[in-house]
Amino acid sequence: MRDRQVSRGARRAREFEAFVAGAAGRLLHTATLLTAEAPDANPRARRLLTPALAHTYARWERLRGEDPYDCARQYLATRFARATWHQYAGLGRARRPDPRSPLAALAPQERLVLVLRLHEGVAEEQTAVLLGLPAERVRTVCDRAVAGLLHPARPAAARGAGAKAAPW
Repeated sequence: MRDRQVSRGARRAREFEAFVAGAAGRLLHTATLLTAEAPDANPRARRLLTPALAHTYARWERLRGEDPYDCARQYLATRFARATWHQYAGLGRARRPDPRSPLAALAPQERLVLVLRLHEGVAEEQTAVLLGLPAERVRTVCDRAVAGLLHPARPAAARGAGAKAAPW
């Protein structure tokens, strides 16, 4: 009995190590996009990824046919959303995005929806369920994020001294 438990534990560890070897890089990139940090300086993304991997390892035996990558990504996204909510509710320190990040101009919710939808390829309905939002809201946030990336707003000083800002 003891030998079987040891063998099963070793197999579990090998399977998880193989998963991490294949998925950790992409998950770290996803976390880096969410936190809007520079790819070469991403401590918040690493702190976001570590518990997601630990959560996935803890559930490893119970996944039973579920995708472990999906499990880790869901945990990563919900943890980011929760941390962002606490940050903006005054419970955490506000963090400015790194200007070297391609998504630095976006709000955290826009980054989250955009990363899930476009980078990770999660369907609109699944994103809505994961975030507890209506699908229409997910679509609107994603569209706004894409528009913000394609047509960034210029600061008032860059528009010129004689140009007036639009009244809306």
